[in-house]
Amino acid sequence: MKILVTGANGFIAKNLIAELKNQKYTDILECTRDTELSLLDSYCKECDFVFHIAGVNRPLEQEEFMEGNFGFTSTLLDLLKKHNNKAPVMISSSTQAALDNPYGNSKKAGEDLLFSYGKETGARVLVYRFPNVFGKWCKPNFNSAVATFCNNIAHDLPIQVNDPSVVMNLVYIDDVVEELIKAIDGKENRNEDFCEIPVVHTITLGEIVRLIKSFKESRKTLNVPNMADSFEKKLYSTYLSYLPIDQFSYPLKMNVDNRGSFTEIIRTMDRGQFSVNIAKPGITKGNHWHHTKNEKFLVVSGKGLIRFRKIYTEEIIDYYVSGDKMEVVDIPTGYTHNIINVGDTDLVTFMWANEAFNPEKPDTYFLEV
Repeated sequence: MKILVTGANGFIAKNLIAELKNQKYTDILECTRDTELSLLDSYCKECDFVFHIAGVNRPLEQEEFMEGNFGFTSTLLDLLKKHNNKAPVMISSSTQAALDNPYGNSKKAGEDLLFSYGKETGARVLVYRFPNVFGKWCKPNFNSAVATFCNNIAHDLPIQVNDPSVVMNLVYIDDVVEELIKAIDGKENRNEDFCEIPVVHTITLGEIVRLIKSFKESRKTLNVPNMADSFEKKLYSTYLSYLPIDQFSYPLKMNVDNRGSFTEIIRTMDRGQFSVNIAKPGITKGNHWHHTKNEKFLVVSGKGLIRFRKIYTEEIIDYYVSGDKMEVVDIPTGYTHNIINVGDTDLVTFMWANEAFNPEKPDTYFLEV
């Protein structure tokens, strides 16, 4: 199947083309503003599906809106008609098409032209009125507030928010791409004459900025976003794609003493705390118990012995652990416990606790095993 994609260097198209290739669509005809008309002509002769994503968003002159969003659409459809190619045509329009402004008028003109083309030729036409689209590879300081905020906050640049109460409707690029690929097989989501992305997120501008700023601060607080919230999850993925290339890594605070070290990695509001514990040979750590707090230990390097004793009893339970055999050991409540390095090298243990440590309510009580 030969798939023609216009605007191939743009934000939506780059994401679409990447996933088309992942889905084993290998014959992709990429059209950019530099593509010669003769080459586009041959593309229109042989293509089996058209993703018409090219458009003009920020022209120098207003008349460029109509030239880019209506004029090029006209050229494309004329070439398809020239070759009597009735391949399905998808067009990237905007919710602005319902408004009376130069950009919206040009998008509406492109829509009307495609609808007329469909009636004239019988070709299947798909008109998507996208709201704000966000995600990786979107150009900041261009046509996406989310891209601008992510980029500027990640790079310590100023942002301007005139009215934080403004409500935005947004669609995530992966949801857009998934819908467009479904459309190839005629499985598009339709609402009367128009097609639509099934997942739309509604949120205020102020809340978007608050979330992005919290993502930046998370490197210090070690808190991670709420991955159960689909918008927050998608926004965090978007933010990370704008990190400066020399700031992918960040340091952690190592609590070091003569026994080894303890380093917290991640804190969550509802999924606990993740840490790395390093014990030197012969060192014992722990000797405490918890009422409600529970943990999981995973030794990833070295040899260790985890010992348990249920309080008010004398029986000691031993678990030998090693980085040679990955296994998780649950630390039940009501058992005092410790971990001993019985090897000749550092004992490295990945630890999870069901709650982040709270010094005002530590739920940790010293008691020798």
